[in-house]
Amino acid sequence: MPSSPLAEDTIAAIATPQGRGAVALLRVSGPDARQVLRRIAPGVDDVQPRAQRLVALRHPETGELLDRGLVTYFAAPASYTGEDTLEIATHGGVLTPQLVLDALLAAGARAAQPGEFTRRAYLNGKLDLLQAEAVADVIDGRSRALHRAAVHQMERGLSRRVSELRDAVIGTEALIAYSIDFPEEDEPPVPPARIVGSAAEVIGRIKALLATAPEGELLRDGALTVLAGRPNSGKSSLFNALLGTERAIVTDIPGTTRDAVEASASIDGYPFRLVDTAGLRETADRVEGIGIEVARRYLSAADLVLFCIESGRAVDHDERAFMADVDPARLVVVRTLADRHPGESANADPSGIPTVTLSATTGEGMTELRRVLLAKAFGGILGEPGEAPLVTRERHARALRSARDELASFLDAMDDAVPMEFAATHLRAAVDALEELVGVVSVDDVLDRVFGTFCVGK
Repeated sequence: MPSSPLAEDTIAAIATPQGRGAVALLRVSGPDARQVLRRIAPGVDDVQPRAQRLVALRHPETGELLDRGLVTYFAAPASYTGEDTLEIATHGGVLTPQLVLDALLAAGARAAQPGEFTRRAYLNGKLDLLQAEAVADVIDGRSRALHRAAVHQMERGLSRRVSELRDAVIGTEALIAYSIDFPEEDEPPVPPARIVGSAAEVIGRIKALLATAPEGELLRDGALTVLAGRPNSGKSSLFNALLGTERAIVTDIPGTTRDAVEASASIDGYPFRLVDTAGLRETADRVEGIGIEVARRYLSAADLVLFCIESGRAVDHDERAFMADVDPARLVVVRTLADRHPGESANADPSGIPTVTLSATTGEGMTELRRVLLAKAFGGILGEPGEAPLVTRERHARALRSARDELASFLDAMDDAVPMEFAATHLRAAVDALEELVGVVSVDDVLDRVFGTFCVGK
């Protein structure tokens, strides 16, 4: 954890969303927090830690009464930021909290930057960087699966796993140091095979953690799932059925969907971004043609493609050609409109592409489709317990890949009979990558990216 002197200034911000509501919360953090309170609450000489007090809040320059609010004081270091901190609960709405914030700024506080409270918590050793990112995911997350992963990460689940990996690499370094300390021995006290085995074991553990990255990263934004097919193939009906609401216009007129329609959906707590696209066909209609071009762009970026083909007819040449151009790992064939062709069943495509027969009208086959979607998008983490650490950001995966590659380079160097003291530089680089991941080594541009995504009051 980085060591940082306590901040010299005191910051303030509204911590709740603007708008009509019963209560708003303002936060103040820094060495002058209590002095700022005395200036907006004349007559309040002191406040006891972790005890609420009802006070009259006034503007320090005009004396105007702004509100009566509940103040809670958290003394350093036993606070979220590690500094003296105040939480002031006022009446909600747009105007009252803003007037109280203006009073706090007039009393000597500075307006907080996005994420500055959590950044101070990190710099003061209250959180590591992985925990800080988890705070943002708890706030921004829109799926139960991401919420579970973020809460576990806030409780240091991923941090502990990374710390264990770091300790294991350092342990391998220690084995080398022990061997180097006995150069006069014919038989080193630590056999090289043990050192190599130690490094290889860490690589295996890093690979296992990295295996969660593809699905873990999808938890944050949702799996981009594009519905494609000919006009009138049942795409829009299926889109609405997956959403549980009528978002797309459904008619029997070919070409009704002229543009992509996107919406978020949750399937068993896992997030999906559904996109209903224009029917794929040759057309002279310029507007429809633009819609088809948009559909192709979505298809190129899709995590999953639901290719809709009406039940009761054979798959034509153009449809087979389309499916041949899509990565089978991303493709699900959906035989739609099953209510019009009762008794038809779908078997898996000989190429291994899953095929589901369904009716968006009756609901037949929808449970099976949801099962297939979950397995395709999140199959690697579906069986994981809620407290299992997951890699949910590209920053995490990049650092782990760097550590893995450095360890692999170390093994290559050992195979090439490079002296251990030189080969060990790769071990030190692997430790550095893992330390940067949790924030033991603070890199300013990394911190700016992490905390710049936070809301102001956090």
